[in-house]
Amino acid sequence: MDTSQLLRGVLPTAVLAAVSGGDAHGYSIVRTLRGAGLTQVGDASVYGTLQRLYGEGLVSTHLEPSERGPARKCYTLTAAGEATLDAGAAIWSSFRDAIDELVLDRSEATT
Repeated sequence: MDTSQLLRGVLPTAVLAAVSGGDAHGYSIVRTLRGAGLTQVGDASVYGTLQRLYGEGLVSTHLEPSERGPARKCYTLTAAGEATLDAGAAIWSSFRDAIDELVLDRSEATT
């Protein structure tokens, strides 16, 4: 199964969830997503999603000084971002339950 289309649909919710733990810079968000099992997520996809979320007012940014090199841009959820994450989580839960029911019903019927 090609998961790229599925990933594209849920990436904004996944990125918001990765940011919800507190201030996070882009690379740490990528690492969080990959650590959660989304190993095929590309850096460019995450940074593009962060730009869209920023443009929609769902995340805010600030620069964090770095001891090595230039300051890093950090992302924080806004109140609108938190509400969007809550809504996305509810939609995902409902969708997951429906797919689980279909897939599990099918596998139980064949056993």
